Amino acid sequence: MHGEAVIQVGAICFRANPDGILEVLLITTRETGRWTIPKGWPIRGLQPHEVAEREAWEEAGIKGKAKKKPYGYFAYLKRLRNDRSIQCVVEVHLLKVKKVRPTFPECRERVLAWLPPTEASSQVPEPELKCLIAGLNAKFKLRAGK
Repeated sequence: MHGEAVIQVGAICFRANPDGILEVLLITTRETGRWTIPKGWPIRGLQPHEVAEREAWEEAGIKGKAKKKPYGYFAYLKRLRNDRSIQCVVEVHLLKVKKVRPTFPECRERVLAWLPPTEASSQVPEPELKCLIAGLNAKFKLRAGK
């Protein structure tokens, strides 16, 4: 495992608030309490976008539809219980939120925040994740213009 990165799958969950403003979901990690997106390990028998949907449900109570094509990737160091860390590369899928449930498997272990993309990007430590989140404003403005 020396020098190799392990793959995870994540979801950038987005919605429009009642004023039509784009919002992105951030959640806290269980170990360090830093802001991130729902993410987890690949699951045998599920496509990556399906894993993204499952992680969004388990970690944040989100029900929605994830895009099949990855939106992008980011790398981070995951701290393990034995005080070691491993390099992870996260395949990120955009997930359009349909419902937010107040009770979900990890609801007592995480804090959730809905923020505009610019603000959300300033809260996450990983430079590539910052860029992915910050790029949402332009991505959705382009869509609206078509």
